[in-house]
Amino acid sequence: MAGADVLGVMERSEDGKLRLSYVTAPVPVTPELLEKTGPVPPTEVLRFSAPCVESKCQHFDGSKCQLAARVVAGLGIDVSHAPPCKLRKTCRWHAQEGVEACLRCPQVTTHISVDDPHLKAVAGVG
Repeated sequence: MAGADVLGVMERSEDGKLRLSYVTAPVPVTPELLEKTGPVPPTEVLRFSAPCVESKCQHFDGSKCQLAARVVAGLGIDVSHAPPCKLRKTCRWHAQEGVEACLRCPQVTTHISVDDPHLKAVAGVG
């Protein structure tokens, strides 16, 4: 996607859950970068950000990002304070849902690796 950056790298925490480790500066997505994940699909290791494309996105309802709304409504708070995110000033989720989105963001993955109906419903996938 044009304008995509790496927001962070997914890492397994001590409690066994995947958590986002945020990058300290924007990292543009390039074919060379994607190749560095080796045999693991980039969506399992990296979390991406990209400009909101509004009506071109399945999650946009004409005025709001429904994915952001589902994340805030469907996921529990994951951290006690907003993480150090370089995207916040331009983040659609933050603009729409405020710090409530930030408090859930570290647990959001690009790829859902378990067959969890609740996570799939939050993500808006079958």
